[in-house]
Amino acid sequence: MTNPTAQVLEIRNHMFLIDCGEGTQVQLRKHKIKFSRINHIFISHLHGDHFFGLPGLVVTFRLLGRKKELHIHGPKGVKEAVTLLLKLGDSWTNYPLYFHEITAKTSVLVYEDEKVTVHTIPLDHRIYTNGFLFQEKLAARTLNIKAAEFYGIDKAYFQNIKNGKDIILENGDVISNKKISYNPPAAKSYAFCSDTAYKPEIASLIKNVFALYHEATFLESEATLAVKTKHSTAKQAASIAKESGAHFLILGHYSTRYGSILPFKEEASTIFPKTYLADDGVSFDFELAPFVE
Repeated sequence: MTNPTAQVLEIRNHMFLIDCGEGTQVQLRKHKIKFSRINHIFISHLHGDHFFGLPGLVVTFRLLGRKKELHIHGPKGVKEAVTLLLKLGDSWTNYPLYFHEITAKTSVLVYEDEKVTVHTIPLDHRIYTNGFLFQEKLAARTLNIKAAEFYGIDKAYFQNIKNGKDIILENGDVISNKKISYNPPAAKSYAFCSDTAYKPEIASLIKNVFALYHEATFLESEATLAVKTKHSTAKQAASIAKESGAHFLILGHYSTRYGSILPFKEEASTIFPKTYLADDGVSFDFELAPFVE
């Protein structure tokens, strides 16, 4: 048995919930996560430790008087599973509930807006499973107000500057955008690789990802169990991080057979030094340089 999985990812003013194992809403309350900010939930697969908390959370949203629509992205069958429990409990939502079922065996775009994209990462588990790659879109450039004033540029052109355009002055001189604006912050990305056997192909789908979460159910001493159950070892997760060019690796989904999770970091660090351990309540701040646990 492994610990139930759920993660909250805050990226570009979005708050995404990734997987929803039993007890998720208790942890959300404990860590003061605002339920109203969660509008999209991504489910990797239909094993209970990854989605048994979802029906209860959907009902809780109703009890809290939610009005905003909720979107659930997950494998085919997630709609049937959730709506059956809502039906049996006479707990239909009074807010719009949309299911986006995924069946593709290759990486596909499942969400996009003006700030973020989300693609699937096909995984290799005992049932149909996907990870998710969350990517920020490049933000607008930052206006260098002093430089703009120096060149006498009217405020009406400030948005064009932020959009990366050069400015032509009344005398015909062209002011390069680089002289009057700053580069935007580097776009960050996060890859969530849920339950999966070691699958080298993952690395090519997440090239240069900023932070990679990869399951590490077993240590290398139990590699045969990893193969049998279609899970990964800490070393295998580290290999994916190294091959993909990830900046950071976060391990999780440890088997409860181990008395401590510290050996997972020790084992992975022999291949990928920038390894961190996920655990209940642990948060990581991607905005602080280089990375804070």
